[in-house]
Amino acid sequence: MPAIYQVRNLGARLQLPGALLSATSGKEWKQRRAAPEQLSKRALQHRTVRTSVADAPTPSAAAVGSVGALNAFGHILGNAQLPPIENETYKHYAPGSRERAALKAELEALKSQFPVRVPCVVNGKEYFDDAEPVEQVMPHDHRRVIALYRPLDGQLVQKAIQGALEARERWSRTPADERAAIFLKAAELASQKYRYRLNAATMFGQSKNVWQAEIDAAVETIDFWRFGVKYMREIYNMQPPEHFPRGVWNRLEWRPLEGFVAAISPFNFTAIGANLPSSPAIMGNVALWKPSPNTELSSWFVYQVLREAGLPEGVIQFLPGDGPSFSRACLQHPALAGVHFTGSTRTFRTIWQQVASNLPHYRNYPRIVGETGGKNFHFVHPSADLDWVVPHTIRGAFEYQGQKCSATSRLYVPSSLWPTLRDRLVREMQQIKQGPVEDFSIFMSAVINRQAFERIRNYIEQARTASQQMNPVAKIIHGGSCDDRVGYFIQPTLIETRDPDFVTMREEIFGPVLTVYVYRDTEMESALDHALYGTDYALTGAIFARERSAVMALTDRLRDAAGNFYINDKCTGSIVGQQPFGGARQSGTNDKSGSVLNLLRWTSARAIKESFLPPDDWRYPHMMEP
Repeated sequence: MPAIYQVRNLGARLQLPGALLSATSGKEWKQRRAAPEQLSKRALQHRTVRTSVADAPTPSAAAVGSVGALNAFGHILGNAQLPPIENETYKHYAPGSRERAALKAELEALKSQFPVRVPCVVNGKEYFDDAEPVEQVMPHDHRRVIALYRPLDGQLVQKAIQGALEARERWSRTPADERAAIFLKAAELASQKYRYRLNAATMFGQSKNVWQAEIDAAVETIDFWRFGVKYMREIYNMQPPEHFPRGVWNRLEWRPLEGFVAAISPFNFTAIGANLPSSPAIMGNVALWKPSPNTELSSWFVYQVLREAGLPEGVIQFLPGDGPSFSRACLQHPALAGVHFTGSTRTFRTIWQQVASNLPHYRNYPRIVGETGGKNFHFVHPSADLDWVVPHTIRGAFEYQGQKCSATSRLYVPSSLWPTLRDRLVREMQQIKQGPVEDFSIFMSAVINRQAFERIRNYIEQARTASQQMNPVAKIIHGGSCDDRVGYFIQPTLIETRDPDFVTMREEIFGPVLTVYVYRDTEMESALDHALYGTDYALTGAIFARERSAVMALTDRLRDAAGNFYINDKCTGSIVGQQPFGGARQSGTNDKSGSVLNLLRWTSARAIKESFLPPDDWRYPHMMEP
């Protein structure tokens, strides 16, 4: 190991023992009883710091050039001052704005390129099979093919695993500042050069209106990359505070995991696809990324951003295509170090079971991180202000066609407020406009594919059937129409039920369907029980109340009901760096994407103790003769 490590600034990233080390070229340690801020100006200007004993040999030129000379602490000694890390500013695309014109031009330009060929990329080489391409279509115009991708086979996945493990040898030793530079550059590319391309691809491929695309494909993607770098730095700064006795240096080396991470992303957020492989990679890991078949187009452009930013070949292998082929190869490989997943609860359970059955074959226990389904609620207290409840509930339930993991699906309302709230909700729902995404005036478009369309329609039909019974337990208050002639369009639907355990109050629908349970004001405790225990999920929830005592009581009562909890706000729209996202129970492992907690899952700490002085004797004082 080399005796001298190069750092950009002497920034006290490693906690030095008791006395600080002078940054000199001498061959002996000089200790100073001083705080980091008391370092001399001369010391701060130096660019080398000795981190070994005095007689450590100077490394040869060959050693410095080797992979090993990237140094074992290179990922810790990332001391350059980061640029300010802030949330990306939204663009609003108002009529007459420059960004509106630019996005419309990009939509037309991208449309002229359909269908886009989306290859697998393994070790920098692109693979595409012209003989049997698979189609990705527009959900709002399912006759229009926008992308073609190749079926994925296990042989290519194995090749990707091997290539990733080879890339790991260098990437895991790449200094933190160099990794940070790549992802910060990717964020800038997404903010400027690729912003409208990412938004346009998300609009066409996932049927998001312009605002939903902007807050996802552009803003959240950028935030994940920028804040990922910030959180990486925070982790590396977590060092032991004590160095006892004198002459000892304790430190933590935050190592990447030993192996590769399998990243499996969903259809509903382009940004999640960007984050799932990137957060492990920021921490020095390698990843295989399998995006959803419904996001191949937008995911391909995300990957192009990373390549242009300088991500080395093999660090993130891009593998669109068949899920079972990917999972089978990854989950059976002994070098599997982790799974980063967002998707359905059923799929996550299957992955967990397969990992458990393969435990004897793995080199390490794989880190399993998953964010899955939700049956999210708004709970309205009798003191609530309906001017807050109505717009937040409309947005929470029907933005992006109710296809957010956090979407409002259950609504609990006191009988004293329901007649007024019902009329106001219906009045607003009647004004919701649906259509193709090129129409910037729409609020909703189509659901993602035929399978989703049929599943959602089935739940609506169950409510319709229940409403026709002699003693109906549910009825459709508004909506319920489904039309798949051009696209997979489902009207925003409001269902009222007398049974808090009715199927649409209990099961995840993942569509524009909101079910309301009206409780008697005197029976609020029972309604709270249903909100807390009525489903298997605990992802997001919100309460609405003006009385502070009610806010305090409901917040405490619903403590275990949601991993993301909102007060007088909708239960959707978490922001990286502000509301770390994740839930418990069957909603996932609650490892909080968009926070330092998630990145901690992709590192394996090594505690290092270094002694600078020999012991005086092997015997302890109590052993001495009087």
